[in-house]
Amino acid sequence: MQDIFSMLSALHRPQLMMRAARIGAENYRRSSHLPRLLGYGVLPRHSAALLRLMEIEALLEDERKRADAGYSLIRHIDVLIAMVGEARVLRAVNAAPRSVT
Repeated sequence: MQDIFSMLSALHRPQLMMRAARIGAENYRRSSHLPRLLGYGVLPRHSAALLRLMEIEALLEDERKRADAGYSLIRHIDVLIAMVGEARVLRAVNAAPRSVT
């Protein structure tokens, strides 16, 4: 099984969409964005949230490629923003030195 970061790096989306997502991720706020995308309640851990966002994004990407009438570019970008934001936080958490007690 691939780790979450290699799964992310394997995603290939249009450059303009990813550029918009990276710009939007600068203002990403987990507490306000995630409930809207994943549903209200207790927020999942970063890795669990990212995996769920990736599932949602895969469905949106399928709709985009099929030119589905129900496809929403705004929602797709919103999910990509959350994915980039969660990935940034997860990388920072994983890179932080652990204290030894």
